[in-house]
Amino acid sequence: MRSKIDLNVLRVFVTVAEKGSFIGGARALNMPASNVSRQISLMEERLGMRLLQRSTRQMKLTEAGQLFFDSMRPLLDSVNEVEARLSHAQTEPEGLLRVCLPNGVGPVIFGNLLADFALRYPRIELHCTTSLQGAEALWDDCDVVIDISRGTRASSDVIARPLASLPCLIVAAPTLLQRYTRPTHTEQLLALPCITTVSALQGQAWQFLTTGKGFRHINVPSPFRVDSGEMAMQAALKGIGFAILSAQACEPYIRDGQLEVIELELAPAPLEIALLYQERSFLPARSRAFIDFLQEMVRNQREK
Repeated sequence: MRSKIDLNVLRVFVTVAEKGSFIGGARALNMPASNVSRQISLMEERLGMRLLQRSTRQMKLTEAGQLFFDSMRPLLDSVNEVEARLSHAQTEPEGLLRVCLPNGVGPVIFGNLLADFALRYPRIELHCTTSLQGAEALWDDCDVVIDISRGTRASSDVIARPLASLPCLIVAAPTLLQRYTRPTHTEQLLALPCITTVSALQGQAWQFLTTGKGFRHINVPSPFRVDSGEMAMQAALKGIGFAILSAQACEPYIRDGQLEVIELELAPAPLEIALLYQERSFLPARSRAFIDFLQEMVRNQREK
């Protein structure tokens, strides 16, 4: 008679399969990789079948492993959901929550809100990191990603909860407009110096709103690329190039004449802020609390 499968060992297997490596699974579980490998080996012995095909370069599920994973993951999600609901009914959310937000603008916009969340939920251990990488590269180290994008969001197997939309403007310094003809059409930007990003916003082309819900992409030339909104602003003020920046950040400089708004036939796409998390039927109570908290705070600020 085969031994029963320990629920914790099952969690280890499912996590490793999801992460695609022992190291990724161990990091997500906060366990030594050697312990993770040992537990899965013992489970394979009890089942009498190999679940993972190991090599020096990669790890993948065997046919039996894929069948086992597809069968056990929904079951484990259901167990986790029940445990979380029972725990949440008796106690406040707790445990480690790993949040990633973009460099530069992320801490400025969300610094106070993250501190307020920590005060409201003292039993949650909040780890916040900043990065310019796309969400797909962060899931080994993050539970929730605060993502800022413009225009078309790259397709991904994650859930996106919209948080806020920041209108943007095309702006230029008066000194720049003395050297170049003021553009009135998006295509004219192709012959003008523009300030763009290196990695931020995934280095996307400038995007403009079209009729309906479409976007027009313009690959503008750029002699100056930065991954900081503040550096882009300073470069625009110096007349280095045309820039697409949030209307809120530009307002004081437009008011005192240091920047001028460039009106084109299409408006620039706004910056879209969203909370991203992996698509699972089970969402830990601490992640749910974080998402609900930020949505509530942003909604309250909008209504003031």
